[in-house]
Amino acid sequence: MTATTTSTSTAFAKARAEDRSALIGYLPAGFPTVEGSVTALRAMVEAGCDAIEIGLPYSDPVMDGPTIQAAAQQALDAGVRTKDVLEVVAAVAETGVPTLVMTYWNPIERYGVERWAADLAEAGGAGLITPDITPDYGTEWIEAADAHDLDKVFLVAPSSTDERVAMTARASRGFVYAAAVMGVTGARDATSDLAGPLVGRVRATGDIPVAVGIGVSNGDQAAEVAAYADGVIVGSAFVRTLLDHPGDEAAGIEALRALTADLAEGVRRGKR
Repeated sequence: MTATTTSTSTAFAKARAEDRSALIGYLPAGFPTVEGSVTALRAMVEAGCDAIEIGLPYSDPVMDGPTIQAAAQQALDAGVRTKDVLEVVAAVAETGVPTLVMTYWNPIERYGVERWAADLAEAGGAGLITPDITPDYGTEWIEAADAHDLDKVFLVAPSSTDERVAMTARASRGFVYAAAVMGVTGARDATSDLAGPLVGRVRATGDIPVAVGIGVSNGDQAAEVAAYADGVIVGSAFVRTLLDHPGDEAAGIEALRALTADLAEGVRRGKR
C-alpha cells in the first residue's frame, strides 16, 4: 500500500495563513544512528519544524561544510544505506509533516531514478532536493517525480542569471531553494545581504514559495530571514547540536528541542 505523500506546499500554505515563514529542519539519515535520527527528527517536528529535510549520506558531499560532512561520514561508517534513508523517511512522514530527501544525484542514478521515485512515494516522502542537478539536466528525475506526484526542489544562487532563475522556478514543485551564500553549507555569525535580492528575483517569476538556506543558527537570524523569505532552512546548527553531545542521546535531544523552539519562535517573530 502506497503512503500518502504530502507536498511541502502544504507547510508553506499553513505558515502563510499564520502570517509567518515556515521552518525547515535538516539532519542526515543515520546520524547519530538510524533510530537516533528518527528520534531527533521527530523531536524537531514536535518542537516546531514545519517540514523536514533528510540527508542521504554520500561519500563526496562537495557542497556540504565540515559539520554536515562529519555527520554524514559517521552515518556511512556505521553502514547506513539508501534503504535505511527510506525507513527514516517513512518514520518521520508518519507525523504528517512534509518530509523531503536532500541528496546528491549520483546515489539516485545508482539506485535507479524510477525505482527511487516509486520507493520514496511508497515511504510517504514529499519529494527531493537536488543540489547538484539543474532542471535542464534533470529531465529523467522530473518525469519520474511527476509520475509519482513528488516535489522537485531545485536550487538558485546569487550567481544565477535571471533566465536560469525563471527556468528553475518553472521546473520546481513545492518550493525553490535559495542558496544565498556562495560556498559550502555551515552556520554563520551573520546572515547574507545577498539573500533578500535573490528571493525577490525568484518571486518576480511567479508565486512558488522560496526558502532560504544561509547558515541560520538561532532565533534572531531566523527572524531576520523570515522577514523576506517564505521558508527558513536550518541544517548545520541542528547537526552541530547533536555533535556536541556524543554518547548522550537524551541531552542531545533536549538541546535539539531547545534550538528548534528558538528557531520556531524566530520565524514567528519575523514579520513578512
